[in-house]
Amino acid sequence: MPNARNLRQRSRRCAAAEASVKPYQEGAPGACLDAMAGFISEVRSSANGLIIRAAIIAAIGGLLFGYDTGVISGALLFIKKDLHADATAQEWIVSVLLLGAIVGALISGYLADKISRKWTKVISGCVYFIAAIGCALSFSVPMLIGFRFLLGVSVGTASFVSPLYISEVAPPRVRGGLVSFNQLAITSGILIAYLVNFAFQGLPGNWRWMLGIAALPGAALAIGMLTVPHTPRWLAQVGREDDARKVLEKLREGDEKADVDGELKEIREANEREAGSKVRDLFGPKVRPLILIGLGLAVAQQFVGVNTVIYYAPTILSDTGLSASSSIGQTVFVGVTNVVFTIVAVLLLDRVGRRALLLIGTIGLTVSLAVLGIYFAVPTLQHTAGWLALICLIVYIAAFAIGLGPVFWLMISEIFPSGLRSKAMSVSTMTNWAANFVVAGSFLTLNMLITRQGTFFVYTAIGVASFLFFMFRVPETKGRSLEQIQTELVGENSGK
Repeated sequence: MPNARNLRQRSRRCAAAEASVKPYQEGAPGACLDAMAGFISEVRSSANGLIIRAAIIAAIGGLLFGYDTGVISGALLFIKKDLHADATAQEWIVSVLLLGAIVGALISGYLADKISRKWTKVISGCVYFIAAIGCALSFSVPMLIGFRFLLGVSVGTASFVSPLYISEVAPPRVRGGLVSFNQLAITSGILIAYLVNFAFQGLPGNWRWMLGIAALPGAALAIGMLTVPHTPRWLAQVGREDDARKVLEKLREGDEKADVDGELKEIREANEREAGSKVRDLFGPKVRPLILIGLGLAVAQQFVGVNTVIYYAPTILSDTGLSASSSIGQTVFVGVTNVVFTIVAVLLLDRVGRRALLLIGTIGLTVSLAVLGIYFAVPTLQHTAGWLALICLIVYIAAFAIGLGPVFWLMISEIFPSGLRSKAMSVSTMTNWAANFVVAGSFLTLNMLITRQGTFFVYTAIGVASFLFFMFRVPETKGRSLEQIQTELVGENSGK
């Protein structure tokens, strides 16, 4: 019976297995390039056009999340003047989206099972479109806060369903990279937002244009999801096995290694094992350790302070003496780094493994946070090495982009048993958004209470604790089907 001890033992075995990918971790660029080339080769052999299209369209949900996360960082500099928003109002404008996202994550598990992953995302895109227009037309802080809450409901729903949908249509050999399309879309959305902020900063009503353009990806998600199929696992779950077979045959068309009958059998057996699963089963003795891993990843991803960098990057850079325009301009470098290193993660996750990138990335971001804290603690550095803050932000975001950024969303789409997957992912996603709300809503206040450097030192300590948690508790999942992962981590029956 797998329990917390068994999972720790598996993690140690995973650590030993990582010796096989040691060349990738010890400065062997050629090996990393080989791994990237290997992933591309696997995509060509096992992922047809339908899978790629479905993954890209589903990942637009991540683009919504990323765009709104990034755009508010630049828009806030102008909103606070136009709407006379004080520090408290600014924190609410930023963080109320996260309250909405908690609500969206809470209801998305029910919706994904009840009306399907596909239709949940269609509705999410429609809500986002309406809310984005409302934000652009807002004439007061309360009105803007209200529409940003509605945006959050959409973002919270989409951020949960995107990795779930992709994981259920992707072949096991390239699932890690395809699910991480969602993270790539998040980082691309952030970069697009930074570019939009830079392009519109000089126009009258600039922040309204910045927020209103978000309606375009919302419409793209709603329309695009109408053109892709339901997932085979959801179809089988609701008793539509003939439809599940037809969809799976289309998804695996052209893949010589595909075994549609075997995959359908695994799905059927997994559904039978999980029939009648209830929310209380999430806390059964077999599933509880996996829930703790999901919650640990969710909290760590936010408590290392990533979204303070995203939301407040221009504010942080302006505190180094840069003008608002220069701060927004330099933030674009942070966005480009985020996208580039997310692409690196997409190419390496299925070759190097989830754990290796998670551990390496956590070390990198923790060191960057420590140096950033030192920078703000030493006035001499601020006067003579203003570039150091930008370098720290870039290294931090690069380390996050190859580790915690994609691995959290990927792992929660893989480790939970099928009958509880949507519920468990909903809980993990809701926890992630709640942690995001706490961090985003407290950053400016923490700066006033314990100084800017004190805040970054707190994030550094959390980074160290997170690394230890990942080292001893997070298993490796690459190269196995969702059903194989379920059997290994949970056993033949769920944790009742």
